Amino acid sequence: MSALCEAPDLWSDSSKAQTIMKERTFLENSIEAVRKIESDLQNTIDLIELAEEEEDADVLEEASNALVELQKYANRKRIESLLSGEADSNDAYLQVNAGAGGTEAQDWAEMVLRMYIRWAEQNGFKVTVLERSAGEEAGIKSTTIKIEGHQAYGWLKTEGGVHRLVRISPYDSNSRRHTSFASVAVSPVIDDSIDIEIEAKDLRIDTYRSQGAGGQHVNTTDSAVRITHIPTGIVAACQSGRSQHQNKDMAMEMLKGKLYEAELQKRKEAQAKEHGDKTEIGWGHQIRSYVLHPYQMVKDLRTEAETTNSGAVLDGDLNMFLESSLSHFAKPASP
Repeated sequence: MSALCEAPDLWSDSSKAQTIMKERTFLENSIEAVRKIESDLQNTIDLIELAEEEEDADVLEEASNALVELQKYANRKRIESLLSGEADSNDAYLQVNAGAGGTEAQDWAEMVLRMYIRWAEQNGFKVTVLERSAGEEAGIKSTTIKIEGHQAYGWLKTEGGVHRLVRISPYDSNSRRHTSFASVAVSPVIDDSIDIEIEAKDLRIDTYRSQGAGGQHVNTTDSAVRITHIPTGIVAACQSGRSQHQNKDMAMEMLKGKLYEAELQKRKEAQAKEHGDKTEIGWGHQIRSYVLHPYQMVKDLRTEAETTNSGAVLDGDLNMFLESSLSHFAKPASP
C-alpha cells in the first residue's frame, strides 16, 4: 500500500488515486483501532489490579465500566471487519415507503426516515434527500435519501424489509390502538469498480414536477426524473438536482444500485434454498416490530435482539440492531 501511495504517477488517474487513498486511510484507522483496544485493555487490567490491592471499590467500579465500554468498541470494530463485501465500503441509498393506511402509515414512514437520518448523523455520515413524496395530511408517502460515508452500505445492508409500529394513534379521536407498516429498501452507490450494464431499450424515462424546497424551479418545470427498468420493474427517481439532466444522472446511479441489490437478493435466496434455510430474505418481509402501547418494546424478528428503550431507537440508537443483524448475516453474497 505504501508503494502505491508513493508512486509518482499516482494522481494521473484521479479516480484510482482516490480509491487507493481511501483504502489507505481505512487500513490506518483499522490498525490504530487494534492498538487502541490493546492499550486500553492493558491499562484497565493494571487499574483493576491496583484497585484490588488497595481495596478501592470506586476505582474497581470505574475500571469495570471501562471494560464494558471497551467491549462495545471492540465489538463495533469486529463488525466493521465483517463488512468486506464488494460494495460494503460504498455510500448507500435508503428508500422508505409508507404502507397501506393513509395518514397513520405516512406518519410512521416519516418517523422511520427520521430514525435513519438521526442514526446517520450520530455516526458521522452525511445525508442528502434525493426524492420525497409528501403525505396528504402528514408524513410521507415515500422518500429516498443518500447516506455518504465509509461503509454506509455495509452497515445498512440488512435493514431492507417491513417495519411494524403499534401505538395509540394521534390521528384517532377515539384514541384507539393502530398498527402501521413502512417498508425500507437499501442499495449501494455503485462506483467504477462494479460493472452494471443497462441497455437503453430496457428503460422508460418519465419527467414530472418536483415537490418541496429546492429553489424557484421547483413546481414550475418538469425537472424531476423517474426511470423504470422495464425487465425488472425496478424504479429510481430523483428531484433534488437543479436540472433535469442532474436528476437523470442521479436516478441512473440509483437504478444501478437497486439492480445490484436485486441481484444480491437473488443469490441469497438461492443460497438459502440450497441449504434448506426457510428464513425469508427478500424485500417485503417484516424485520422489526416497534411497540409503543400497551408496553415499550423494539424487537428484531430475525435475531431476537430487543430493547424496552423504544424512544432511543426511534431517535437513531440503532447500532445494537445493526450489529446483531450483521453478525447474523456475516457472509454476504457477491454477484
